[in-house]
Amino acid sequence: MSRKVSVLVAGSWGTALASVLAENENSVMLWSRNEAQVKEINENHQNSRFLPGITLSNRIVATNSLEEAVTDAEAIVMVVPSSGMREVASAIRPFLKSDALIIHATKGFEAGTLHTMTQVIAAEIPAYDPERIVVLSGPSHAEEVIRCSPTTVVVAAKDLTAAEAAQDLFINKSFRVYTNPDVLGVELGGALKNIIGLGAGLSDGLGFGDNARAALMTRGIAEIARLGVAMGANPLTFAGLAGVGDLIATCTSQHSRNWRAGSLLAQGMSLENVLVNIGMVVEGVRTTRITHDIAERYGVNMPITAELYKVLFEGKSPKLAVEALMGRVRTHEIEEVALDNHGLLT
Repeated sequence: MSRKVSVLVAGSWGTALASVLAENENSVMLWSRNEAQVKEINENHQNSRFLPGITLSNRIVATNSLEEAVTDAEAIVMVVPSSGMREVASAIRPFLKSDALIIHATKGFEAGTLHTMTQVIAAEIPAYDPERIVVLSGPSHAEEVIRCSPTTVVVAAKDLTAAEAAQDLFINKSFRVYTNPDVLGVELGGALKNIIGLGAGLSDGLGFGDNARAALMTRGIAEIARLGVAMGANPLTFAGLAGVGDLIATCTSQHSRNWRAGSLLAQGMSLENVLVNIGMVVEGVRTTRITHDIAERYGVNMPITAELYKVLFEGKSPKLAVEALMGRVRTHEIEEVALDNHGLLT
């Protein structure tokens, strides 16, 4: 029997996930505040601003009413930009079924509180068991998922039953889903790789080549793992889909908004104009600012994040930032990564 599943909101990633759910014979309601977008999806089965040239399943119905979207839905998939997650989580609370499955697929932190999206949702829907909140992450460009290109992601929840329910909801022949109990690690990997993606775009935009990008990615995952372990995540998570997997996809593909943003910055475009040019949320920009604060709070050395912070918010030249990274004091790789007695990143 077809299940009602709601996806909030109708950006590129939300629309791609709605398409996966529709392929799995769910009745999908896709929420957007934009009336013109709702009309286009319902009448033309297209979301041309975010995924041009794609015809959407007639199982996907759009609405601009949160009440209509959420009422009686068996699962809610929240793909809201990090800056709006608290507002939307609060707004759906009156309409949410007590046994509905909540899944979020947003990669970022909340400014000010420095909270993950799972923490934000839990705070705004206090009657809901926080251990049942599921996060979906991994290497997954919307432009490829919508075309049913082979994709593998991970879903994480402290409650294994909830994670497996999300796995069952999404998994199909082109969209493979693994489970993981490390909610914090999966969220951190998904958010922090956007910073390294910006750095990769910066390096590529300067024409520094494959060697520089490979070094940036390798040191980037070590930097992510250092902060993750300090915050209590499982270091093995960063060797998986939400860590290395997502990092590779973000740093090596022009589908990546973060990579494109870094590349445009390297070419001399201002941050303001970069964001206008891309026309969609670039989570890595907000995440760089917030992670800079988190690193200070936990006393973790994050040189790539620190240099990108200077480029984005203090006007430092991209070329000088990359040179500063390459000119850091010499050290041993193993000492810098810091392995524990099990050989795990710390």
